[in-house]
Amino acid sequence: MNIHTISLQSRLCASSDLQGVPQEADYVMVRTAAAEDGYRMTERLVQAIESTGAEMVYADHYDLRDGTLEPHPLIDCTFGALRDDFDFGDVRLFRGDAFRRGVQALPRDLKYAALYALRLGMEGIFHLREKLYVSGVADRRKSGEKQFDYVNPRNRDVQVEMEAVCTAHLGKIGALVSRPLKDADTDESLFPCTASVIIPVFNRERTVMDAVRSALSQVADFEFNVIVVDNHSTDGTTSLLDSVEDGRLIHIIPERHDLGIGGCWDTAIRDSRCGAYAVQLDSDDVYSAPDVLSRIVERFRREKAAMVIGSYIMTDFDMNPIPPGLIDHREWTDSNGMNNALRINGLGAPRAFRTDILRSVGFPNTSYGEDYAVGLRISREYRIARIWEPLYCCRRWSGNSDAALGQDRINVNNAYKDSIRTAELLARIARNNER
Repeated sequence: MNIHTISLQSRLCASSDLQGVPQEADYVMVRTAAAEDGYRMTERLVQAIESTGAEMVYADHYDLRDGTLEPHPLIDCTFGALRDDFDFGDVRLFRGDAFRRGVQALPRDLKYAALYALRLGMEGIFHLREKLYVSGVADRRKSGEKQFDYVNPRNRDVQVEMEAVCTAHLGKIGALVSRPLKDADTDESLFPCTASVIIPVFNRERTVMDAVRSALSQVADFEFNVIVVDNHSTDGTTSLLDSVEDGRLIHIIPERHDLGIGGCWDTAIRDSRCGAYAVQLDSDDVYSAPDVLSRIVERFRREKAAMVIGSYIMTDFDMNPIPPGLIDHREWTDSNGMNNALRINGLGAPRAFRTDILRSVGFPNTSYGEDYAVGLRISREYRIARIWEPLYCCRRWSGNSDAALGQDRINVNNAYKDSIRTAELLARIARNNER
């Protein structure tokens, strides 16, 4: 058994970093960080690749934090797992022939995305659910701090290359969406008002009135309302909402007790009082100016889009800007955003929708990824318009649901979004085959 090992400084690497594997190598082990081999690690990886017929295997591991071993379980790499930041850990084993074939097919000018492109080309990737090594933890940031790395302008060159690799892969598997996309209807006459600001809320007595006041203070030459779906709050949220004396505020307490954020959104958009455009505002955030709603509606009317996505500023609780500052998702392009959306982990905010199209799609009843699922589905057929200037302040505080997630919750969230991507990929392939 001949194993050739390649040690890389990180998971970003050039095509040249993967060259030079000898023909006699039966397997290639790629290490992307320092790791201490566990008991029979190599033997177990080889056994897994041979028994499954996979071309690449990876395994769970331990993280070493302050002298303590913490389990680091991973998730299965499914058909829709197109994220370039998918966590394979720091040790991967490839079949030698598959590795050499994959490297031979790589574009020679890749500077960052070679390992990403290589794994997209593998026929069969197996996840061995055994903790086979110990990895030193280099990135100690909380989950809420890591999630915006891909929109950091300093990473722009990396993201452009990753997008090109992913787009080429989508072309190979027949999943590319191409223009022209359909125009959305601009008729607003069938709705009771032009726009509705949608605020799902549960136990946000500290912030919800800031959000409501921000929405009600919008200045527009059209009628709008604010629909707050109060998901059976047990603190003072409900009383605060009941105290508002403004007929434009619609306070809904659902009959059901099994709704997630998506279910609350779905309840709001199917209410007969919902306007032609449904516009997002989270219960702990505020709009950045009194003309936000007008700008969003104007963009719908001008571009005949089914969805409009803005930009936002990250702030502390008192709305002082904090890193990374402006989140504008410049990786989105009008020509390829609908395809690149399958690679990234979110589309941006605030999100606004043409209500009739949104009703036809519907929100999944989850509290994570519900907006991403809807955005992917809409982008398959309709144009999504962007506003690059900040439209609201996204406040980071201890009450944020994604501020500091444990590994198990991160895995559940990532697996769910990968399942969404898988379903969307299959739908796009089927749609292209029908043409």
